[in-house]
Amino acid sequence: MTDLKKLAGSVEAQFRGLNGRHPGQWPLIPRLMCGLGTIIAVGILGWFLYLSGQIDELTRGEEEEVRLREEYTVKIRQAVNLNALRKQKEQVGEYVATLEKQLPSKAEMDALLSDINQAGLGRGLQFELFKPGQVLVKDYYAELPIDIKVVGNYHDVGSFTSDIANLPRIVTLNKMSLVAGKDGTLTLEAVAKTFRYLDKEEIDAQRKAALEKKKAKGAKK
Repeated sequence: MTDLKKLAGSVEAQFRGLNGRHPGQWPLIPRLMCGLGTIIAVGILGWFLYLSGQIDELTRGEEEEVRLREEYTVKIRQAVNLNALRKQKEQVGEYVATLEKQLPSKAEMDALLSDINQAGLGRGLQFELFKPGQVLVKDYYAELPIDIKVVGNYHDVGSFTSDIANLPRIVTLNKMSLVAGKDGTLTLEAVAKTFRYLDKEEIDAQRKAALEKKKAKGAKK
C-alpha cells in the first residue's frame, strides 16, 4: 500500500510545475500522455476529415453497383425478348394502321355524313333532326358530334343502330334516348360521333400551339 502511494505521489509530482516549461523538458509520463492524446486527436480528426468521406463514397459506390446490376438484368431480359418485342411492335403498327384506315380524311367527311343519313332513310326512318356540331380537334384526330332524332318502328330503329355500327368508318352513338309514341313508333335521340385524322397542316398547327403553350408556361416560372 505504501509503495502504491509512493508511486502515485511520484507520478503526481511529474505533473507539477509544467506551466511555462517547454513540452520537450517535461518528465516522461506527461510527455507520453501528451503524445497519446495527440495521436487520439489526430485519429479522430482524420476520421471526420478523410475517412468518413471515404466511407460515404464507398457506400455510394455500392449503391451505384446495385443499380447498375439491376439495370443490366433488365437489359439482358430485353435483349432476350428483342425479337418478340419487335414482332409486337409490328403488330401494334399494323393495328394502328387498320384503325387509321377507318378514320376518314377531311375531304371524306361529307360522304360519311351522307352515309349516316342514308342508313336512316334506307330503313324508312324519318329524320326530325340531323345537325352536325362543332369539330373538336384533339392531339392526333378530330371529333365531329352530330345531333340526330329519328322516328320509326322498333325493328327499323334497331336495324339503323346496327347499320351505323357496321359502317366502314368509325361512328359511335352516344347519349341515346328512346321514347315510345302512342301510335307504336319509337323516337330515337342520340349524338352520333365520327372521327377523322388530321391533315398535315392541322398537325403542324397543333404542334405549334403545344410548343407556344410550353414556352408560355416556362416563361411564367
